[in-house]
Amino acid sequence: MSADVREIEVEIKNEYGLHMRPAMQIVDVASRFASEITVSNGETAVDAKSIMHVTMLAATCGMKLTITADGGDAEEALSQLRELIEVKMFDEPAG
Repeated sequence: MSADVREIEVEIKNEYGLHMRPAMQIVDVASRFASEITVSNGETAVDAKSIMHVTMLAATCGMKLTITADGGDAEEALSQLRELIEVKMFDEPAG
């Protein structure tokens, strides 16, 4: 692990969980950054820049995910992902 590795835990709060549209939003945000970003549900860790990988997590409302970013822009990447997931809740109603 490099000195640039950062990690946060987020909770899926939107009613329908991590279906295709929210998964695509995660990929869109993650892809803006040079850092390597992974998302884990505790069993599986996947590339946050791959729609196929992110949808495999099948995260439901209330599930906690760990997001890890490794790179010079890791802090900003995690900040924007946290805002998307926990504050904006993918612009969907809370569960």
